[in-house]
Amino acid sequence: MRNFLLLGSLIVAIFVASNSLFVVRQTERAVMLKFGEIVNADIEPGLHVKMPVVNTVRKFDARILTEDSPRQRYLTLEQKALEVDSYAKWRIVDVGQFYISTRGEVSNAGALLAQRINDGLRDQIGARSLQEVVAGERDQLMLDLTANLNRTTAADLGIEIIDVRVKRIDLPDDVRSSVYDRMITERNREAQELRSRGEELAIGIRADADRQATIFRAEAYRDAESIRGEGDAMAASIYAEAYQKDPEFFAFTRSINSYRQTFNSKGDVMLLDPESDYFKYLKDGVIAN
Repeated sequence: MRNFLLLGSLIVAIFVASNSLFVVRQTERAVMLKFGEIVNADIEPGLHVKMPVVNTVRKFDARILTEDSPRQRYLTLEQKALEVDSYAKWRIVDVGQFYISTRGEVSNAGALLAQRINDGLRDQIGARSLQEVVAGERDQLMLDLTANLNRTTAADLGIEIIDVRVKRIDLPDDVRSSVYDRMITERNREAQELRSRGEELAIGIRADADRQATIFRAEAYRDAESIRGEGDAMAASIYAEAYQKDPEFFAFTRSINSYRQTFNSKGDVMLLDPESDYFKYLKDGVIAN
């Protein structure tokens, strides 16, 4: 009988201990309830004691969670429709408020957060043009949206938004062709501007090159004429000096050179008086003397 009492006492003790002790891991956050009312809004990680039946402990994942929002359609500043897929990274920072706002259901928190993200994206995209949303200010849009959400989510939902990102941006079929046509027109306009600017620069370069070429030719002609003039003057000086040394021999060599150039071609015909001084050195015996 005594053994049965001991065994019963041991079983009761084990039952009480198993229902009185609980562990909160490092990756968890927990609240303690007393008949559904919060009595401890943030239980630290470790081993803790509770009253069986009276107290209930709700544990939640304290790590960063992901909320994947469904695709939504938004209008840009110029009333262009966009279909946007987004997601958010978040975590619990106020366990008590999180439990009160969502009744401890992560799915409820995700639905509330998705709605706020949807509203925030509608405001941010509606204040920007298509170009800014797609490329120009996409990162800034996400930063502004995250900052705006964090102003209220901690107090209202007990969560902190780590980051909000856009996975994909698509153009609806009914506006895609018009947007593409506008983009093509814009690119053609930019290309024409670049071609016009290039042609203008080319004209300027060609004009400058022509001006420099004209200057170079004029300077070259000037230098050539100067050199030619110096050469002619030097030749005249040499001729004059040679003539002064032996006028007869000078006249003879000048005549011989003239004969060589004149009768170089067999087809040349000259009508001259045989008694002319031009044939002075071709007469009989003159050269021999």
